[in-house]
Amino acid sequence: MQNLRHTLFSVFFFAIVFVNGQSYDSLQQNIDSIIFEAIRAEAFPGCVVYASKGDSVFFLKSYGHHTYDSTRRVAVNDIYDLASVTKVVGGTLAMMKLYEDGLINLDDPIGDYIDKIGRRVGHVTIREALTHQGGLYPWIPYHLEARRKNGTFRNKTVTNEIDEDYSFPLTDSLYLHSDFYSKIKKMIRKTKVSKEKKYRYSGLFFYLIPELVKNLTDTSYQDYLKANFYESLGSETLTFNPLEQFKLNQIVPTEVDTFFRMEPIHGKVHDEGAIMMQGISGNAGLFSNASDLAKVFHMLLNNGKVDSLQFLLPQTIQLFTTTQYPNNENRRGLGFDKPLLEYDSIRSSVAKDASFQSYGHTGYTGTLAWADPTNELIFIFLANRVYPSRTYRALYNLNVRPTIHQLIYDYLNNNLRENTDPVGNLK
Repeated sequence: MQNLRHTLFSVFFFAIVFVNGQSYDSLQQNIDSIIFEAIRAEAFPGCVVYASKGDSVFFLKSYGHHTYDSTRRVAVNDIYDLASVTKVVGGTLAMMKLYEDGLINLDDPIGDYIDKIGRRVGHVTIREALTHQGGLYPWIPYHLEARRKNGTFRNKTVTNEIDEDYSFPLTDSLYLHSDFYSKIKKMIRKTKVSKEKKYRYSGLFFYLIPELVKNLTDTSYQDYLKANFYESLGSETLTFNPLEQFKLNQIVPTEVDTFFRMEPIHGKVHDEGAIMMQGISGNAGLFSNASDLAKVFHMLLNNGKVDSLQFLLPQTIQLFTTTQYPNNENRRGLGFDKPLLEYDSIRSSVAKDASFQSYGHTGYTGTLAWADPTNELIFIFLANRVYPSRTYRALYNLNVRPTIHQLIYDYLNNNLRENTDPVGNLK
């Protein structure tokens, strides 16, 4: 049945994408149809789609429900786990500010800023780490360090009872040791680093960014981001550990954990590494609604300025959003993802028409945030495709995000060809 759904969707997709010229009503109908079919194919139980041109939001709509039991409908201001979108609106933003303030040199080795990280990891430069060019190991299942082979918890990892040393709740019955980060750091230090300098996606450096920020500014990573960006931008829902500020029913659940936390993940970060850092990392951990997330990208598209506030200099944004190693088959900017060097409809997460100047990031939970300065376009897609399980991959199989993204480009391009204002004609 699932394969049949995918086949029918593919036929349906082909039929609507190649319609030349569309009104706003037909754009909305096409996006509606794609998402309704995707929900039926269990790509995700619900989602939010956001698009803006310049300063004008011309598409903001919610679909479906928080979960497949259809008990709570998704609202446009609902809060989603951003997963690796955190890399660009968390870790990378912090690094941009540190760079601009002269506190880091991109070609210095990581070991100049992080103590006791070892020679292998320590010799990788910040530029290499941010572009996934340094040969760092892709991923470590940090949560496995908490258990012995017989299933019991190791010392100074996790317990079933809360006390002074074990105060962060992973679940209602699991509590994390306050210094588990030292174990994460040790695991990163012990990983092998490839001597071959080529593109290999790795989140390891992003787990170290909070310590780097603290070392250089004497301010916690989350407070640094709030003070320099989120508070002044008015991005209230863009935050770590959202249950400290928002009600549970405002937050969309992610996965039903069947291997570590053994419960539905709701209001706590999905990423196992981030939760073992008390919900706060440069790799994952941020939550947001679509509009608050978009505020960061509006600032970036506006050369770092919002009203009278200059958050970042234009040259800093240009540097970080530019491909660093194009001659080494690496499309990445500094922290930011970029369009494929050669477009591939199967592998791409964004539209074919996304310019080479565009940038953003995807998230494992089903999220995508993408900005295109050439077209003044911001596209955000928030979903919980990992509900109830990360084995659900229809979001990728159906190319939902790039398909909708391309429909938006087609709509804008059609309006431009007709010499009309694409935003002014919107409802």
